[in-house]
Amino acid sequence: MTKARAAPALAKNLTFEKALARLQEIVGELENPEKGLEDSLGLFEEGVALSRFCRGRIDEIQRRVDVVLKETPEGFETGPLDEEDGDPDKPDGEP
Repeated sequence: MTKARAAPALAKNLTFEKALARLQEIVGELENPEKGLEDSLGLFEEGVALSRFCRGRIDEIQRRVDVVLKETPEGFETGPLDEEDGDPDKPDGEP
């Protein structure tokens, strides 16, 4: 029977920059053909956790930027960076 592994714990003082640097290190380590399967799996799990952390920080910063832009007297408009639904070539509301 296989044992479920807990997600790697991330440091409380982790910054986006530190997480990104560690992700780059992990990629380098995973490219090593001498790396064993278990070690590679552990690195992969750590990388997924770091990737999710970075995505969350990017989303948080995007929300903060949206608030700042909405509060300016110039009336800047913001929109999503990525199309989450449907075809990006079709106007909103079209399937």
